[in-house]
Amino acid sequence: MHWDVKVVKPLPDFQIYVEIEDGRKGIFDVKPYLGRGTFCELREVAYFNQVSTLLGAVTWPHEQDIAPETLLAEMRPVECLSSQPLP
Repeated sequence: MHWDVKVVKPLPDFQIYVEIEDGRKGIFDVKPYLGRGTFCELREVAYFNQVSTLLGAVTWPHEQDIAPETLLAEMRPVECLSSQPLP
Protein backbone atom coordinates (compact mmCIF):
# COMPACT_ATOMS: atom_id res chain seq x y z
CA MET A 1 0.00 0.00 0.00
CA HIS A 2 1.03 3.63 -0.27
CA TRP A 3 1.95 3.84 3.43
CA ASP A 4 4.12 0.72 3.53
CA VAL A 5 7.70 1.19 4.71
CA LYS A 6 10.21 0.48 1.96
CA VAL A 7 13.46 1.48 3.75
CA VAL A 8 14.41 1.47 7.42
CA LYS A 9 17.82 2.21 8.94
CA PRO A 10 18.85 2.29 12.60
CA LEU A 11 20.19 5.59 13.92
CA PRO A 12 21.88 6.52 17.20
CA ASP A 13 19.82 7.15 20.33
CA PHE A 14 17.15 4.54 19.47
CA GLN A 15 15.81 6.30 16.43
CA ILE A 16 15.15 4.92 12.96
CA TYR A 17 15.15 6.51 9.54
CA VAL A 18 12.18 5.43 7.42
CA GLU A 19 11.11 5.87 3.83
CA ILE A 20 7.47 5.25 2.97
CA GLU A 21 6.24 3.94 -0.41
CA ASP A 22 4.53 7.28 -1.14
CA GLY A 23 7.87 9.12 -0.92
CA ARG A 24 7.70 10.48 2.63
CA LYS A 25 10.90 10.21 4.67
CA GLY A 26 11.42 10.79 8.35
CA ILE A 27 12.91 9.94 11.71
CA PHE A 28 10.94 7.88 14.23
CA ASP A 29 11.93 7.88 17.90
CA VAL A 30 11.58 4.40 19.40
CA LYS A 31 12.57 5.48 22.95
CA PRO A 32 8.97 5.94 24.19
CA TYR A 33 8.31 2.26 23.41
CA LEU A 34 11.41 0.75 25.04
CA GLY A 35 9.71 0.15 28.40
CA ARG A 36 6.68 -1.63 26.95
CA GLY A 37 6.40 -5.43 26.90
CA THR A 38 8.46 -7.10 24.21
CA PHE A 39 9.94 -3.76 23.14
CA CYS A 40 12.22 -3.90 26.22
CA GLU A 41 14.51 -6.16 24.22
CA LEU A 42 15.20 -3.25 21.85
CA ARG A 43 17.23 -1.54 24.60
CA GLU A 44 20.19 -3.70 23.52
CA VAL A 45 21.80 -1.63 20.75
CA ALA A 46 23.07 -4.64 18.79
CA TYR A 47 19.56 -6.06 18.69
CA PHE A 48 17.95 -2.68 17.94
CA ASN A 49 20.27 -2.35 14.94
CA GLN A 50 18.76 -5.53 13.41
CA VAL A 51 15.68 -3.55 12.37
CA SER A 52 14.22 -4.44 8.96
CA THR A 53 10.93 -4.37 7.05
CA LEU A 54 8.40 -7.16 6.65
CA LEU A 55 5.15 -6.75 4.74
CA GLY A 56 5.48 -2.96 4.90
CA ALA A 57 6.05 -2.76 8.66
CA VAL A 58 9.18 -2.04 10.70
CA THR A 59 10.20 -5.27 12.46
CA TRP A 60 12.89 -6.94 14.55
CA PRO A 61 13.85 -10.66 14.64
CA HIS A 62 11.72 -11.57 17.68
CA GLU A 63 8.54 -10.22 16.08
CA GLN A 64 8.47 -6.73 17.57
CA ASP A 65 6.95 -4.40 14.99
CA ILE A 66 5.79 -0.85 14.48
CA ALA A 67 2.87 -0.40 12.15
CA PRO A 68 3.16 2.06 9.27
CA GLU A 69 0.20 4.02 10.66
CA THR A 70 2.11 4.64 13.90
CA LEU A 71 5.23 5.69 12.01
CA LEU A 72 3.28 8.19 9.92
CA ALA A 73 1.58 9.66 12.97
CA GLU A 74 4.78 10.09 15.00
CA MET A 75 7.73 10.46 12.64
CA ARG A 76 9.47 13.79 12.09
CA PRO A 77 9.78 14.58 8.39
CA VAL A 78 13.38 14.73 7.19
CA GLU A 79 12.78 18.19 5.70
CA CYS A 80 12.38 19.59 9.24
CA LEU A 81 15.73 18.28 10.43
CA SER A 82 18.30 20.93 9.69
CA SER A 83 20.79 20.03 12.43
CA GLN A 84 20.81 16.24 12.04
CA PRO A 85 22.71 14.58 9.17
CA LEU A 86 20.66 12.24 7.02
CA PRO A 87 21.56 8.57 6.73
